[in-house]
Amino acid sequence: MSTLIEVKDLKKYFTVPKGLLHAVDGVNFKIDEGKTLGVVGESGCGKSTMGRLLVHLHEATSGSIYFDGKDITNLSGNELKSIRKDMQMIFQDPYSSLNPRMSVSELIGEPLRIYKMCSSKEEYRARVKELMDTVGLAERVYDSYPHELDGGRRQRIGVARALALNPRFIVCDEPVSALDVSIQAQILNLLMDLQESRNLTYMFITHDLSVVKHISDDIVVMYLGNLVETAPAKRLFTNTYHPYTKALLSAIPIPDLHVEHKRVELKGELTSPINPKPGCRFAKRCPYAKDLCFSKTPELEEVESSHFVSCHYVREINSL
Repeated sequence: MSTLIEVKDLKKYFTVPKGLLHAVDGVNFKIDEGKTLGVVGESGCGKSTMGRLLVHLHEATSGSIYFDGKDITNLSGNELKSIRKDMQMIFQDPYSSLNPRMSVSELIGEPLRIYKMCSSKEEYRARVKELMDTVGLAERVYDSYPHELDGGRRQRIGVARALALNPRFIVCDEPVSALDVSIQAQILNLLMDLQESRNLTYMFITHDLSVVKHISDDIVVMYLGNLVETAPAKRLFTNTYHPYTKALLSAIPIPDLHVEHKRVELKGELTSPINPKPGCRFAKRCPYAKDLCFSKTPELEEVESSHFVSCHYVREINSL
């Protein structure tokens, strides 16, 4: 199986009044073609920034991004426009990401116009209707506007726009978090069906671990710009190593009154992502932290095959 996306030591720093905010700080990962990488973590951990870096909505401070073996880190102009046909994004809020002055057909057809994919109005109209049918939008909403539709239909417009240019890779930035639970399931099933039929590769960003378990092949857990644990999806839920990941998993509600559910409560203050000092960024909230954790930044260490954890005392903690 070939690697479609590879990221090496990717960093993104933002200049703020107090210094440099380390939004993404030296991450490394790969995504195989046709697979889904789930990215989870609390709000503000850098998930969305990382996704935007891949599709060049933000430019990296340093590091490298490879698409199908080609370095696309510093592309611009026509080269960037060309690669964007293969890399698209579905945004979190299906309303704010759509132009309220454009109809459904105009929103879905905009990429087709920009890239001149259709040679006639008839071909354009047929292609838009085909995309609407693919994502489950009825033809009667062809001339409707976003404010006339519910959240699920708006998000289907976003999915159709992302599919318009037949991409190979799509960043799904919390695409179901703003939707009702029943609509979430419909959109998730739609994304999984599209992946199977079109061999799409996804980065699926979310804070909901129950959702990411359902759709992902591999999962990376982020904390304040760093990856703290990466593993195949099933293994992450059965053999959890990092204290932060354990806390996230314990927050998943279990709909069974007869199962004892122990919640891991995190205490302590958050480390500032602005000009962070050396050390583990989770140390102030970690019940197992020692002096080394506050002075030396841990690196990802392979504790099992394809299972990496960033913790100085990972083996000691998990032998307790």
